[in-house]
Amino acid sequence: MAKNFPLNPKHPERICWGCDRYCPAASLACGNGSGRVMHPVETQGEHWYEDWGIEPSPENPRMAML
Repeated sequence: MAKNFPLNPKHPERICWGCDRYCPAASLACGNGSGRVMHPVETQGEHWYEDWGIEPSPENPRMAML
């Protein structure tokens, strides 16, 4: 089943985007010793989803179904 994913969250630096848990950056639950995974908007800019061929959800343009 597809999950909603924010295209441009207000504070992406506060969350780890590495899995479906979306843990706070200070308390990662994965426990694999890795660091926080950045949201694509942090590394590729506001319109990152256009480069990836992702369309905003018609019901909520700030989200995409992934």
